[in-house]
Amino acid sequence: MISISGAIAGLFAITDPTDKVMAARRVARDWRLGRLAHAFETPPPLRPARGATPELRPASQMPRRRKGSSLTGRVALLHAFAHIEYVAIDLAFDMAARFGDGQPRAFIDDWLRVGADEALHFALLDRRLRQLGSHYGALPAHDGLWEAAQATAHDRLARLAVVPLVLEARGLDVSPATIARLQTGGDAVSARILTRIYADEIRHVRIGHRWFVAGCESRAHDPVAHWRAMVKRHFNGAIKPPFNDSARESAGLTRAYYETLVTLSPPGQ
Repeated sequence: MISISGAIAGLFAITDPTDKVMAARRVARDWRLGRLAHAFETPPPLRPARGATPELRPASQMPRRRKGSSLTGRVALLHAFAHIEYVAIDLAFDMAARFGDGQPRAFIDDWLRVGADEALHFALLDRRLRQLGSHYGALPAHDGLWEAAQATAHDRLARLAVVPLVLEARGLDVSPATIARLQTGGDAVSARILTRIYADEIRHVRIGHRWFVAGCESRAHDPVAHWRAMVKRHFNGAIKPPFNDSARESAGLTRAYYETLVTLSPPGQ
């Protein structure tokens, strides 16, 4: 019987987005059905394989997206979301493979379920891009999400603090306004897709928070204080309002975590 770490290593070797979506859902299903051994003899790579597209650039070199409702603007917006969801597939499976050894089976259950969600999200966005005459890979994208994964590859709590509780939580802040803008611009189909993703991401942040708190408790750390320490040490971006307090709180991320965190942002950001 193949192990869960071996199955995930196979997923990380795939470069075609459609094939990766299918493999992600297959790995999650095989784990759920007991077809994969709970073993971690195959370490995950520091970086999954990537195809020739999209061109990956530093965030500082990405063209600024306009907030209008033009077709070009909507395609750029949806492409950016599609890239986030595509990388999020690997982030979720990497969480299971890199940090699952010694964790309860429920840890693997949760992160493989998240990975399957992200695969569905990506598929919905790529299909919508094709309906609009484009496709994933047609535009450049930045590699900030995986840079955050590499920076936290040594510490499970650092990864949980930065990826679900900073980066995904930021998605909760910006999604409602983006959805409203699409609805106002007459793109109800894209708005429905982002509404579905937004609801799922609240649950993903909740999962991240639950496992972060459990890890802190096992090490006798105060969760809020330790989260702030991890963010200060491992996150290079700025954390600033506006915050979607209701969505964050429903995910467990209360204001105590971030209400004064702007003081931890790097100068000038």
